Amino acid sequence: MKLLLTVPSGVLVDAPATKIVAESEVGSFCLLPRHADVTTLLVPGLLSWISEDGEETFAAVDHGVLVKVGDVVRLACQRAMIAGDLGQADETVRERFEVQSEREKRARSALSRLEADILRRLGEMRSGS
Repeated sequence: MKLLLTVPSGVLVDAPATKIVAESEVGSFCLLPRHADVTTLLVPGLLSWISEDGEETFAAVDHGVLVKVGDVVRLACQRAMIAGDLGQADETVRERFEVQSEREKRARSALSRLEADILRRLGEMRSGS
């Protein structure tokens, strides 16, 4: 099979693979060369593939779409990072989740301030009328 992993900035992986493992909304699944064609949505997690020489490589992927047609498996993700072996993958995913968690905290805080400001202004409008 041929694995083609793309992100908006370009192609991250264009390589032959004998086995591909990814995660969808219903769980982890494996693709082998003679499997039926499939299209599925990916969830954030680990993607792994085994090269023709037996080396397993991991990538951390964000939400995306996987399409297998014949011997070509295409993955399009908003964000992805090649992590190498499983030890590196664990570290890469942890770092990414920490950064994402911090961003989410800041976004929730900004949203809370915005909601409080709206409620304060509504209160001022009601008391002024």
